[in-house]
Amino acid sequence: MLEWTAVALAAGAGVLGGAMNALAGGGSFATMPTLIGLGVPSTFANATSNVSLQPGAMASAWAYRHGLQPISGVSMKTMAGITFVGGLVGSLLLVATSARAFDLIVPWLLLFATLAIAFGTRASLWLRSRVEIGPKSLVAVQALLGVYGGYFGGGVGLMLTAAWGLLSGATPATLAPPRTLMLAVANLAATIIFIATGMVVWALCVPMLIGGIVGGHFGAKLGLLLSPQVIRVWTLLVTIATTIVFFYRAYS
Repeated sequence: MLEWTAVALAAGAGVLGGAMNALAGGGSFATMPTLIGLGVPSTFANATSNVSLQPGAMASAWAYRHGLQPISGVSMKTMAGITFVGGLVGSLLLVATSARAFDLIVPWLLLFATLAIAFGTRASLWLRSRVEIGPKSLVAVQALLGVYGGYFGGGVGLMLTAAWGLLSGATPATLAPPRTLMLAVANLAATIIFIATGMVVWALCVPMLIGGIVGGHFGAKLGLLLSPQVIRVWTLLVTIATTIVFFYRAYS
């Protein structure tokens, strides 16, 4: 494949991924498969995807800064610290994972993310009506989601919303600012590790990063025009298609 074609595809995937993150999350479902299709080993593709989407995540977190508030009495500083440490652990686990092992693991992570997108909100509402869980459980769940975010991160924003809704009883609208911040924190931890360990393919990361900024800008504008149901259906269709492709790739 010609180099300029690869750069154009990376930039286009960045635009789509940035737009998806601005609309509902799941931008890595667009960026990581594109990098793998361009011949990047899966672990390096995941790392490169993470770094390319990080500026958009930071910008979104800054935009939401005035809506931050404690969750079930747990401060944002505590949540961010837990998430950052978890992100470091998860990203180090990825560094230690071989490309072949990751190829076998990632379809199941994608399936988990797809199920969270499809049923997470309804499941959290069902459980919330039957159980009451306190701050200690919130801290434990946040640590696990921080590790997941550093290792892979697909659909982690939607998982955060579902888990916090269950554990705190808060509405998705009020959880948007802290969710966006925690995504940025987990990605930041992973970005530090991935850059330090040389896992970023910069020739494709830079155009993808630029595309992600453009996509994030226009995705936010598009989000004002589309209904939440349309956005959710589109995100779910993308994740289902990506999951099927990765299962076929790993096990066929």
